Amino acid sequence: MEMPTLPQPTFYIFKCEQSSPPGMPKPSCVNENSRDLFNHTLQTLMKSGVMGPVQLVRTSCLGRCQMGPLMLVEPGHYMYAQLSKEKIDKIVEEHILGGKPVEEYLIPSSYWGEPVNLVK
Repeated sequence: MEMPTLPQPTFYIFKCEQSSPPGMPKPSCVNENSRDLFNHTLQTLMKSGVMGPVQLVRTSCLGRCQMGPLMLVEPGHYMYAQLSKEKIDKIVEEHILGGKPVEEYLIPSSYWGEPVNLVK
């Protein structure tokens, strides 16, 4: 039996869904103000007709809690910080559909440097 060929996704969006209990010193990407951002992103992608070529993935901590809520868009290592529904809408429109990252929403370089080269 031959398997049908499916194209690779064009983008992966990793949305941090880390939630810390109340009173923890570490901030959370999911709290009472941001708990519906994942579903909003999902609905925005569905309305845009790009589910499939764009894969939305729930993740745990992405390690930049002080800048949350966060999501990472691959390829390219684009980390978007301090998300809101409005920012997500613009990221989908301009980056995912338009091919141009939304520079003003990217995490500051002081929090997000170049990747570590693991090749010896």
